[in-house]
Amino acid sequence: MSLLSDLINLDLTSTTEKIIAEYIWIGGSGMDMRSKARTLSVPVTEPQKLPKWNYDGSSTGQAPGQDSEVILYPQAIFKDPFRRGNNILVMCDAYTPAGDPIPTNKRYQAAKIFNDPKVVEEETWFGIEQEYTLLQKDVNWPLGWPVGGFPGPQGPYYCSAGADKSFGRDIVDSHYKACLYAGINISGINGEVMPGQWEFQVGPSVGISAGDQLWMARYILERITEIAGVVLTFDPKPIPGDWNGAGAHTNYSTKSMREDGGYEVIKKAIEKMGLRHKEHIAAYGEGNERRLTGRHETADINTFSWGVANRGASIRVGRDTEKDRKGYFEDRRPSSNMDPYVVTSMVAETTLLLP
Repeated sequence: MSLLSDLINLDLTSTTEKIIAEYIWIGGSGMDMRSKARTLSVPVTEPQKLPKWNYDGSSTGQAPGQDSEVILYPQAIFKDPFRRGNNILVMCDAYTPAGDPIPTNKRYQAAKIFNDPKVVEEETWFGIEQEYTLLQKDVNWPLGWPVGGFPGPQGPYYCSAGADKSFGRDIVDSHYKACLYAGINISGINGEVMPGQWEFQVGPSVGISAGDQLWMARYILERITEIAGVVLTFDPKPIPGDWNGAGAHTNYSTKSMREDGGYEVIKKAIEKMGLRHKEHIAAYGEGNERRLTGRHETADINTFSWGVANRGASIRVGRDTEKDRKGYFEDRRPSSNMDPYVVTSMVAETTLLLP
């Protein structure tokens, strides 16, 4: 095992210019992340200099067997915290051989929105709070919970320390450092209200990069839990009953919101968000109705509301934003399994491109 570990961590930079590029894409379910690696002759730092690649879409639920080739377009590069050196992780989206985006390619439409001159001018900032749950392998029961049983009620677990309250910190800290190494703008972590549940935050990130960075952070977390022998779930309500669900609260601001007079811009934007409440809910993740019940720090899924410092509202405005009369707002409706390309672009479209 010592030799295996040495080989895994082998530094190639002193013996070859060649690097390994791990091409990563989103599979047919919309949440399954797939990847495969290839050797490049020299280090590459710009996605447009990377070659396109292909994969068997019939094995990912994205193409029929008789016409299974799907083409990967490299879109963003990150340093590889697993292989290290000059090796890279490459976030890709997927197209037909004719160059059309396949139906599960949500990045394509998002990029069109973020490239709109009105959106570019407003310099949209996003901060996404990704909650997730760690499960014991084979039994699919939260980490730290007695198998087939329950821990004590919620209360002592949020932002806690201690072997009887905090479960999986080694995984969480490993992920934090790996994301920083990769160049992801991860801004923090914390233990969540339900034991075995954690959160990391990505941002502030501008435009389409918010989606690229969150998806890459998810991929890195999948890889780390794989090494640890722990199962990762983004289910918005992994345990039914009196337990908190898992969301992906999305914080948002525009240049106009961050400048003097921004509070009025924020209120007008929230009003627009309310008018499209049903459309947003439909795009904010599968199974979200199990989470958005009006309990456990959520608003009811059928009712739009907003308030200052109100974690039971659809949209929360912070006390500092109210005091400063400028800043950002938090959309608390997206579920933990939402697609960040869909959510961020929809927020930008609703607030900036619709009348």
